[in-house]
Amino acid sequence: MGPSEYELEAWEAVQRFKGRPLSQGMRWAGDKAADGFAALGDNADKFLESHPKAELAVSRGKEVATKGAKAIGTGFRKAASALPDWSGEAIEATKRSLTRISRAGLSPRRVVGRHKKRGHEVSRLADVRRLDLEQIDEVRGRGASWYYPALAALSGAGAGFVISGSELAVIPSAGVAAAPSGGAIVGAFAGDAAIVLGLSSRVVGQVALNYGYDPEDPAEKLFILSVVNAGTAMSATAKTAAMADVSRLTQALVRGKTWAVLNESVISKVSQQVAKVFSFRLTKKGLGKAIPAIGIVVGGAFNWTTLESIVDAADVAYRRRLLIEKYPQLQTEDSSAWFSDIEGDVAEDADQAFSVIDELADAGGPDLREPQGG
Repeated sequence: MGPSEYELEAWEAVQRFKGRPLSQGMRWAGDKAADGFAALGDNADKFLESHPKAELAVSRGKEVATKGAKAIGTGFRKAASALPDWSGEAIEATKRSLTRISRAGLSPRRVVGRHKKRGHEVSRLADVRRLDLEQIDEVRGRGASWYYPALAALSGAGAGFVISGSELAVIPSAGVAAAPSGGAIVGAFAGDAAIVLGLSSRVVGQVALNYGYDPEDPAEKLFILSVVNAGTAMSATAKTAAMADVSRLTQALVRGKTWAVLNESVISKVSQQVAKVFSFRLTKKGLGKAIPAIGIVVGGAFNWTTLESIVDAADVAYRRRLLIEKYPQLQTEDSSAWFSDIEGDVAEDADQAFSVIDELADAGGPDLREPQGG
């Protein structure tokens, strides 16, 4: 039996998906705001040094603005210099968070129960994958597309408040002296990364369950890590590498590749490297949290778009995998290049390409680096 009309339309939508323009625009705007405010303090200093008359003519109101500009530049540089060391304790804390909160409470039984209430012939989780995609969509809901981004936004806003030193209220009087300590900045960045990584892994695990895949299966854990990597990649090179991983893992899983050497030790090693790259991306592109007054908004907006991108990547990856598994005829040479036409949100040197498949092979797991078509 071939795909239904609903499933064919879904397949076409998956092939065309390029991300939400609004989310991409918000992330781009946040990046530009961070870059602009980082230079603002330096520019203010240089201008006043070269125009002494202008400095003498500055009114009290403009003095406040100048203090703010100087505080922005100094605070931003201080935040940049106090970024966590993602090879040490910070990354270990982030990895522990991933293990502790990422998928706790996700229940295959609950998913099966919801399908039974709809009258679907499902007795175990794997049976979900035999249903028409329209039936799956009836049950899975859309709450994850806003609930998890909202939680991440709260974390980002809180981190922005700590990192910017709540300077919204104190810049006019205290200026740079009100900036938080390096320890507070490191703690805020590391804590935010741990929370967002945990939420990311959890929401991808929930999407997996909705499509009939168990997130506790060792091979599924790898797929989840590859989706998180794809959802956070921002340069064209990083996105292409990440989507290639998702595609190759999809083919390996659809073909039932043996995972005899895939144990918890291998998963742990790969997970640690994913956590490191994730945290690096989140903090480097989240430096806008250091901007006084608007750092709270920037932090919340950036975290929201990060989780939104991960939710979208998960939904597209699992829909595509489900349809290929059910209807192998959909897999053609043309569809194997579904990730090739990718535009990055940032410059190539602002993000690093990362491959879960490379890390898997290096950690002693299966070597899937040979092209597998899909």
